[in-house]
Amino acid sequence: MRSCNIVIIKTKTILDHLRLALDWTPNTNHTGFYVALARGYYEREGIDLSIASPHTDNYEKTPARKLADGEIDLAIAPTESVLSYQTSDNWVDMVAIAAILAEDCSAIVSLQDSGIDHPKKLDKATYASYGARFEDGVVRAMIRQDGGLGEPSIIYPEKLGIWNTLVQGEAQATWVFMPWEGVEAQRDGLTLNAFKLADYDIPYGYSPLLISERKLLQEKPGVFRRFLKATRDGFRFAIDQPDAAADLLVDTCGFDQLDREMVRESQRAISPCYQSKRLPWGYMEMEVWDRFVHWLQKELILVNRAGEPIFDLTVEELFSNDYLPERE
Repeated sequence: MRSCNIVIIKTKTILDHLRLALDWTPNTNHTGFYVALARGYYEREGIDLSIASPHTDNYEKTPARKLADGEIDLAIAPTESVLSYQTSDNWVDMVAIAAILAEDCSAIVSLQDSGIDHPKKLDKATYASYGARFEDGVVRAMIRQDGGLGEPSIIYPEKLGIWNTLVQGEAQATWVFMPWEGVEAQRDGLTLNAFKLADYDIPYGYSPLLISERKLLQEKPGVFRRFLKATRDGFRFAIDQPDAAADLLVDTCGFDQLDREMVRESQRAISPCYQSKRLPWGYMEMEVWDRFVHWLQKELILVNRAGEPIFDLTVEELFSNDYLPERE
């Protein structure tokens, strides 16, 4: 009888590669992605994810611009980015596929000792802007909603230096995420006046969002669904175990300027905001999109580059929950 040797060859699993661009240096808005990386959720779903931080090119391009230029597959961006590209002369069919935060954690802030304790007092005051397309219009509208003229003095510092312009007195107000800069201010002994949009009848526009291009989503829907399943599990972990998630963010992101204890405090503050009581992580509501878009239109903030109002917009085409895991 002839004997034979059976050789077992182990083949390496081929993963689907996706490229994600962050909107800011790694912070607790991004924790779920780094948790999913560290705990192997992406590998489990057959995804090889690379994450690009904007500080590496000094914010030369926005994440949405990188997406439009084909440099990445996914971007973290506010609702305004989707609206901007969907209404641009150089139209790009961008779609929001998940909301990272279910509720608004941002505010326009001033230092308590500045005397600016109401938005109307921002008239003629210096506001440090990120230069987002609709940002300045929203700030002016808030001032008017509070009885002011809506005439701040707006400056455009380098993005990484905007918070410092407030702390050092070069600006009297700016827009921040309270679970990040707000926590940082507390740790530094600074007291802030925080003006939340909802307190001045300004509806929430989801921010930040996870966005992609419709053609990419249609080319490989299964890949994006697996990516979102892993990402959801990362954010769920951050909701349930904020301290452990904060440590994974610090240890995985490769950004050595993070203070571990500050990140833990931030994580405890933001984890409850990832998911609403009504919907699982990532799911967006038509009513939220509709209210924000129509408010921008009413205030004549949603305009084209020539300053002409935009009214012919189909809100349903701006976002999709179809790539998120089924509700459990």
